[in-house]
Amino acid sequence: MKQLFAEWCVHDSNERGLKRYLKLTEKKNGRAAVLDHLGETVRGHYDRLDRIADDVRELGFEGASAILKEILPSTSRARSGDLGEILASELAEELLEFEVPVRRMRFKDGREVPMRGDDFIGVNFCANDGGLWLLKGEAKSRGTLGKTTITEAREALQRNEGRCTPVSLLFVANRLLESEDPNEAALGRLIRNEVGRKALAKNRIDHALFTMSGNGPVQALSDDFEAAEMGRGHAVINLHIKDYADFIEAIFEQATDLGDD
Repeated sequence: MKQLFAEWCVHDSNERGLKRYLKLTEKKNGRAAVLDHLGETVRGHYDRLDRIADDVRELGFEGASAILKEILPSTSRARSGDLGEILASELAEELLEFEVPVRRMRFKDGREVPMRGDDFIGVNFCANDGGLWLLKGEAKSRGTLGKTTITEAREALQRNEGRCTPVSLLFVANRLLESEDPNEAALGRLIRNEVGRKALAKNRIDHALFTMSGNGPVQALSDDFEAAEMGRGHAVINLHIKDYADFIEAIFEQATDLGDD
């Protein structure tokens, strides 16, 4: 599977115990190298790629693209928030060793409306001890990132005693239980059990604070990294996009462009 961030970005990582501060900046020509991949990734978060392929067969490229344009958000605010969550989910899978098993954007009840609950939840399963491991994530996307936004994200991570919110876990669990894949259904059952038992220890619920911004990493992010509580894994991340607004517009245009061949 093609690695999005490895080809797209330069990584500057600071690790201290269970904590990791990761700063990403675009490589020269990195965006051009992954633009098609980024477009496909975004559209895949809103709809299944095989279903989009069926639309192409039934309606042609123009008709299939028209459906996508009805699903994807059109306002800059909604696009910004959604893209932050999408890229956070992809980064969790590529760099943090968690799977994000449910693509939340496929279940939105309005294309301009943000979904409630934790922004992204990652899961891992340790075969050695048969234990579930969770990642509770908050994603913030801002043209100008400031301390207030970072404080709000950290407060969200700390709510519910640092555990994933029950409504968010149940959303993931129920989608997995609807799957015909027995492994996904079994994982859904484990997650529902966690909601009922609250059995996971603090050190098996990691936190991730993902930010995408036009002004790059700010001192408040470094301060947040330093202040993050002991006893659990933390990832503090900034993806710096200098032409923030133009980037978001270009990615959503790419996501709806299915070509004509």
